[in-house]
Amino acid sequence: MDKVVHFEIPAEDMKRAEEFYTKTFQWKVKFIPQFNYAIIHTVKVDEKQMPKEPGAINGGMLKRKEPIIHPIITVSVNDIDEAAKQIEKNGGKIVMPKLKVGDMGYSAYFKDTEGNILGIWQSLK
Repeated sequence: MDKVVHFEIPAEDMKRAEEFYTKTFQWKVKFIPQFNYAIIHTVKVDEKQMPKEPGAINGGMLKRKEPIIHPIITVSVNDIDEAAKQIEKNGGKIVMPKLKVGDMGYSAYFKDTEGNILGIWQSLK
């Protein structure tokens, strides 16, 4: 069974959003300028930047733009190419194709049969 491993929050003003989430929930936000992206820690992480608490997830923040205009949940998959085939076979649509994210893994976004945009993630091992 594939599980939810990440969330993303699109923002019009990332600095304003950082201030909101930091003050409201005490989340830690770290900007990564080369990706125009921010990592959000909602819980303490280990040396590999993975949550220390079982079942907890961390997330990210990005500039709001089509098709990512609402919060996203991301599902971890073993094979992103196979998952993309299954998504389309079962009535979904890939809206942003596979993209390599540094040396961490691959990401893609899809629209489900209800019009929701979600992410899929394959870690590089």
